Amino acid sequence: MAKALLIKGGHLVDPDQKIDCMSNLLIREDKIIWLGQGKTMLAGSDYDVLIADGLVVCPGFIDFHCHLREPGFEDKETIATGTRAAAKGGFTTVCCMPNTKPPLDNEETIKYVRSKASKEGVVRVLPIGCVTVGRKGETLVDMETLAKAGVVGFSDDGDPVKTMALMLQALEKSRELGLPVIDHCEDPVGGEPEGEEEIIARDIGLAEKTGGWLHIAHVSTAGSVRLIREAKTKGIRLTSEATPHHLTLTEDAVVKFGTLAKVNPPLRTKQDVQALIRGLKDGVIDIIATDHAPHTLADKQGDFASAASGISGFETALGSLMGLLHSGSLTLSELIACLTTKPAGLLGGQFGSLKIGAVADITIFDPNKEWLVDVTKFVSKGKNTPLAASMLRGKVMATISGGGLVYSEIIKSGKA
Repeated sequence: MAKALLIKGGHLVDPDQKIDCMSNLLIREDKIIWLGQGKTMLAGSDYDVLIADGLVVCPGFIDFHCHLREPGFEDKETIATGTRAAAKGGFTTVCCMPNTKPPLDNEETIKYVRSKASKEGVVRVLPIGCVTVGRKGETLVDMETLAKAGVVGFSDDGDPVKTMALMLQALEKSRELGLPVIDHCEDPVGGEPEGEEEIIARDIGLAEKTGGWLHIAHVSTAGSVRLIREAKTKGIRLTSEATPHHLTLTEDAVVKFGTLAKVNPPLRTKQDVQALIRGLKDGVIDIIATDHAPHTLADKQGDFASAASGISGFETALGSLMGLLHSGSLTLSELIACLTTKPAGLLGGQFGSLKIGAVADITIFDPNKEWLVDVTKFVSKGKNTPLAASMLRGKVMATISGGGLVYSEIIKSGKA
């Protein structure tokens, strides 16, 4: 049996319990067993120590939207490399999208991902199933069977659900199952702001009609934030997310970085970014999700129109988001809540807490450490990011998943 682990002297932040103070935390096996500032109930020789002076200690980050690419696109990423990259970024739970090959539209593929993750993953992997068979937008999947197989939601991510009729059926089933339909609300041609907003408006109307749970992926425009805000005042069951890149980059990045800044939906204006930040602070946008989308170098080369869309985002997520803290746009507690407590709420309250008895999923980071983004050191197979060679301020120093230290830069060990 592994020794217990004391995290000593950290700045504990847990929005779930409204904790924001200097304290110690003790882990035994896979559980949190003690929080406090005095001596623990264990003898000094019975535990190892991580010295967390000057570091933030919080629940492990939860990513509600990422791409692990396996099965079918292992040249871009695998569950093994993706989960290691997630751990380096402070994530202890990741929800993987179903646009794989074959897509996650049946019980067999869901079981494959879960089995592969249990054997090769270093953090928790929760699969998201397709809405339609093959993601073709023609026939609804057997949502009940996929729910029993362990999916945490349904999405045809990469494309919106094509028709009102299919979205209506999906939301009706969503109401029965208590799982969200996660829609990629983008005009398939052009990615114009109006296209995103038209599909969001369509989906909101259907969610109101059915009582189903609608989740809007990667919100990117001020108009979308306004629509979501209005819908929430009506009590419609609606949640949404914004990505680190849509919260921190504008369309100017495309001019500077070309295909490395090509994403779906596209990067927008400064005014859109400001609206997203306000929406996040107000709770109109519920969570931050990375939309980690690793690609090969070849995928990103060539002309802009034919290049793949997406950013490899696990390893830079915290560093880029800390700019919102350092600029005063978000408080530390608000930022951590959007990465922990709030996404945990979408997963039925699992994880995302430092409560006594909770699973020991913990992220430790230095809010002020400056570091150079060196893609040659990425754990992810995807090196595609416009942040390459940038200096970021704020870095994950250690990640504990299920009580095990799955990433560490640290932090010297010492005595209690």
